[in-house]
Amino acid sequence: MALVRAARSSLRRSGGVIGNYASERDVFCEGISSLRHPTPIFENAVKGFNSSYIPNMQMINHLNFGNRGMKFTPQYQFPHAPAHTVEGSDSKHERSSYASLEATKQGEKPRVVVLGTGWAACRFLKGLDTNMYDVVCIAPRNHMVFTPLLASTCVGTLEFRSVAEPVSQIQKALAKDPNSYFFLASCTGVDADKHEVYCETVRDGRAFREPYRFKVAYDKLVIASGAEPLTFGIKGVHEHAFFLREVQHAQEIRKKLLMNLMLSETPGISEEEKERLLHCVVIGGGPTGVEFSGELSDFIMRDVRERYAHVKNYIHVTLIEANEILSSFDVGLREYATKHLTKVGVRLVQGVVKEVHPDKIVLSDGSDVPYGLLVWSTGVGPSEFVKSLDFPKSPGGRIGIDEWLRVPSVEDVFAIGDCSGYLEQTGKPVLSALAQVAERQGKYLVQLFTNIGKQNGGKALSAKDISLGDPFAYRHLGSMATVGRYKALVDLRQSKNDKGVSIAGFTSWFIWRSAYLTRVISWRNRFYVAMNWGTTLIFGRDNTKIG
Repeated sequence: MALVRAARSSLRRSGGVIGNYASERDVFCEGISSLRHPTPIFENAVKGFNSSYIPNMQMINHLNFGNRGMKFTPQYQFPHAPAHTVEGSDSKHERSSYASLEATKQGEKPRVVVLGTGWAACRFLKGLDTNMYDVVCIAPRNHMVFTPLLASTCVGTLEFRSVAEPVSQIQKALAKDPNSYFFLASCTGVDADKHEVYCETVRDGRAFREPYRFKVAYDKLVIASGAEPLTFGIKGVHEHAFFLREVQHAQEIRKKLLMNLMLSETPGISEEEKERLLHCVVIGGGPTGVEFSGELSDFIMRDVRERYAHVKNYIHVTLIEANEILSSFDVGLREYATKHLTKVGVRLVQGVVKEVHPDKIVLSDGSDVPYGLLVWSTGVGPSEFVKSLDFPKSPGGRIGIDEWLRVPSVEDVFAIGDCSGYLEQTGKPVLSALAQVAERQGKYLVQLFTNIGKQNGGKALSAKDISLGDPFAYRHLGSMATVGRYKALVDLRQSKNDKGVSIAGFTSWFIWRSAYLTRVISWRNRFYVAMNWGTTLIFGRDNTKIG
């Protein structure tokens, strides 16, 4: 008993028990009794009670975690120990270190596993009937980002929490239902034959902390893992440029911008270095690049010149685009945006980046462009996870889908959002990586799953002969972009070559703000956004550097 108490105390200090669902007595005692083949390390630790083994041990046992029904196979994990493939396993992903959330049993609700918390995933999660399905969401972030307003957070027009909504607020079953979960993890593989996904938890930033690995069985799988920024293989982009797709990206840009402003006021800084520090370069003339340039120029015109009087004449913005800015917009709107951005101090350069260095970029014509802040916004492409999946691919490398958003080569797998695209045999073009496309796909998939559930097709391999109804059809509702200084563009054409309403100016800016205020994720966030806009209008942007 003394040995048990000492080992239990050591485990409690080390944090070796996973979660707070089971008692320490149950974890330790059941772990010893249920282990069929204890590792030599564990046997030595118990026999000789060398306490150096116990604190570093992570125990994963065959337990029932409270009333949420999570079960794990009896395994023991040691950080830094190599993972061994299970004998007789024909899956390259299945390893002895993988705990498991087992397949649903007869009489239980079907389980839908969703990969991602982007626009498509969250719209699907929001509408899914949890009286019909249990849901498991797996993603490396626990919130959705309202990306159209993300550029505003970089300069303090909005605060970061105004554009982020926790996924457990979007789908409350993830926090409350006993058999629904959110796991902060990244999916590393999918075994479509076994109906399992393999995951590892997000690292906590400490080098000695190894990620936990686990697998989750599914009845239906929805892949909505998004995309990654395109860099075209250009050297130095990942090392020196900032992207603008996540809240943490906006935080890093804001800190870098304010740091450069304050450093440039330091005595002894040369004129040349001051100009470099305060040169903000944006690569990519799409809506994100243009909106960020407009927000930045507005910040300079209204706030920097008032609060950084010593360096106000040094800061400027350059937007570099290989072709023309806002290529999907009406010609008249593109011309308006070009004139307005030039008027508010944004320098427009047509060029192609060849290489990126820590303090300058090299263009294809051989010219150098020094910079203090570099923001990269040249579109998105398939992620490494999507590339690794052994599924058919659409043109461009996305996961191939049919008209009902299914991956046709496997059963019970669907893909939506930026990670998916129509297969060539469907005869449909790959849809653009837009928020409204992802949202509409998520909404359609909710209806499809409701239809499947009503016909008792929710369980794995039970939807083969079920009528799916009408296929997904997308109708473009138009595009909007702000260019700063209370000006915006609104293009309501259904496609680039169609005719339709196209307006620019203050009226468009008012429409832009009204539309996005109504589309913000929750009433809480709408209140935050409205208050931030009002505070900025009266008092200016906050330039506090935190972190």
